[in-house]
Amino acid sequence: MAKTDPYAALRIKEFNIFLLLRFALVFGWSMQFIIIEWEVYRITKDPWAIGLIGLMEIIPAFTMALFAGHIVDQKEKRNLLAICIAAFSLISFGLFLLTWPEIVAEWSTKTILYSIYALVFFGGFLRSFFGPTIFSLVALIVPKKIYPNAATWSSSTWQVASVLGPAFAGFSIKWIGVHWALCIVFGLVIFSLMVLLFIKRKPILNPKIGEPVIESLKEGVRFVFKTKAILGAISLDMVAVLFGGAIALLAVYAQDILKVGAEGFGILRAAPAVGASITMLFTAYLPISKNAGKKLLGAIFGFGVCIIVFGFSTIFWVSVLALFFSGVTDGVSMVIRQTILQIKTPDHMRGRVSAVNSMFVGSSNELGAFESGLTAKLMGTVNAVIFGGTMTLLIVLTIGARNKTLRNLDLTKDLEEHDRD
Repeated sequence: MAKTDPYAALRIKEFNIFLLLRFALVFGWSMQFIIIEWEVYRITKDPWAIGLIGLMEIIPAFTMALFAGHIVDQKEKRNLLAICIAAFSLISFGLFLLTWPEIVAEWSTKTILYSIYALVFFGGFLRSFFGPTIFSLVALIVPKKIYPNAATWSSSTWQVASVLGPAFAGFSIKWIGVHWALCIVFGLVIFSLMVLLFIKRKPILNPKIGEPVIESLKEGVRFVFKTKAILGAISLDMVAVLFGGAIALLAVYAQDILKVGAEGFGILRAAPAVGASITMLFTAYLPISKNAGKKLLGAIFGFGVCIIVFGFSTIFWVSVLALFFSGVTDGVSMVIRQTILQIKTPDHMRGRVSAVNSMFVGSSNELGAFESGLTAKLMGTVNAVIFGGTMTLLIVLTIGARNKTLRNLDLTKDLEEHDRD
């Protein structure tokens, strides 16, 4: 196998433009989600209200996912992404208006809360298109033989933006308030739309343009379920992240348990992404394709341990370290999963396969937020986090013992085949 070039994807101009676009978009999106979590808890003081944010996003994202994947495979990707970003700017501007005291001064708390939930719901609808469109666009920008490298840099960019977005959100709440922090989000979304214009339109590679929707959706689902490597990886990640959704309760920890305020909240929220970013940058130099299945199982097991430690901790720096290492393990999981998807998915099915993936993994974050909010309401915040981490460990052990295909997964041969293409 040829020596790995850690900068292979970065040598492509359009891919660098794509990374800038993705950074701005994820930075703004992660800022917005954190600011809304903070604001909703501030006005309600109820962890259940935070859980409902996840539920409001996951309902449309989950139910529209397969249909969105079909549309993505049928349409030109660059322009479709532009439409999605433009629609997202309307959500950001709406949230900006909802936190403007001069506008909502006479509104009841319930009216403001329901309006926020409505915009989050619309955001979930858009999210069902974002994932498949971005996944498909990357494959049209870089050649197949450097998909793994492109996946690493793309995921790393996502994580770096996820580091800085929440941290900046926490500090911006303190410095300029929720309202003007959301104005920054709106500006970032508009900037990402402008950057996208520097990427050329891409050809539509689907040989079945105009295929009936039902047949198209069935084909995508069948492909995922018959490709055991994809099914095993995304199923494991889904159930682990579902029960490890402690991140959704960080506003409660920051305000009521650790008592570290908005700045501490930003640091806590950024810690997992810092760990994941460092890990994924290392994987650009040290590929983790060999024994990928065992590494994936070990990484998610480690993630569960970190969540349990965080749940027990009442010391700020211990909590930050636990979240940091949860990001380290999550970074390994993300790179392996994205590499599997990019390598094993045919070009004409990328939208649908990514849509199924978003139903499994992407949706699990919001379902995890809902699960955390519900269990926090029923058994208390600390017990809810410990319960989630414990369930993650049990699920990993069960899947690892029963799924031999996943346990023995090795991507080395697949990468060698792509190198020869």
